[in-house]
Parts: sequence; C-alpha cells; structure tokens
Amino acid sequence: MPSAADFMKMQTLDVIYKYYPEDNALRRLLLHHSRQVADRALAIARKHPELQLDTAFLERAAMLHDIGVFLTDAPGIHCHGTQPYLLHGRLGAQLLRGEGMEREARVCERHTGTGLTARQIAEQGLPLPAIDLLPETEEEQVICYADKFYSKSHPERERTVEQTAESLQKFGEAGVLKFLAWAKKYE
Repeated sequence: MPSAADFMKMQTLDVIYKYYPEDNALRRLLLHHSRQVADRALAIARKHPELQLDTAFLERAAMLHDIGVFLTDAPGIHCHGTQPYLLHGRLGAQLLRGEGMEREARVCERHTGTGLTARQIAEQGLPLPAIDLLPETEEEQVICYADKFYSKSHPERERTVEQTAESLQKFGEAGVLKFLAWAKKYE
C-alpha cells in the first residue's frame, strides 16, 4: 500500500497528465523544470527547519506551479496555445481551482517575477486584473524564489544568486531587492 506521500505524488502526476496527456517535449520540459524547482524548495525546507514548511504541499505546489504553460503562445518552449506567456500563472490557477486545489492555485498566480502588485499591473498595462498577486505564505515565497533559478528556455542551466538577480533587473529594482532578501533568508 502506498504511503500518504506517495499517494500525494501520484495525485500530482495525475493532474499533470490530465492536462499534458501526451509524452512529448512540452510535458518532459514541464516535469524537468518543476522537479528542479521542487528539489530546490525541499532543500530550503531541509536547511531551514525553523521555517516549519509544509514539505508535502511545497513539493506538490512546486510540481504544479507552471501547469498553465500549455495554454500560452511560447513556441520556443513547445507551448502552442493562444494566450500571452505572462498569463500562464493565472491560467494555471484557474485549472487548479477547477481541481479543488486552492492553495496550489495561489502559488501558480503569484510566482511571476517576485510577484506583481496591482500598481505594476495597472501601470504596465499587463493583461491581468489589477490586484496584488504577491507570494504571501512562506511556501509561496520559497517556490517563487526557487523557480527563479531555472529557465524553461535553458533547462540544463542553474543560475547563481547573482545571475538570477541580474535576470530580474528588467522587472525593476523592487523585485531584485525582494529576491536578494529571500536569498539572504533561504541560502
């Protein structure tokens, strides 16, 4: 009989396979990237037991954080949907809410950059509702942080803290400072 942890992993894969039924380049990329993020998030949890992170949730949410990418138009990473890539988190959140996975849905919609404020969304005219989409819980922040080290465009690479901070510069200084504060806390 499978353990509770094994059962949760099976459930997570069932959700992924529901939306990615074909064993193709996109599903393999999603699984690879998500595993990278999950492993880094779990390493943070092991390194910082004082944070009392929910490791089962951390792994599940990290594996599902990019579930919405197939709905976007990003052919460089095998996505041939119709929506802008920026919306992948919001789209994934809608899918997971349909599965009754509210906590995981929040991770999806709050992991873009280091999170987006209503003001940023409005000022930049982003195709999102003008609401704060910021990672709030410790688990949301850890997954958002871990995700920044891995690009689906270059799945073989792992960025350093410095390289990651530099890659965030295009989104503004506030995001870089938030990321560096997370690095100080989690590394």
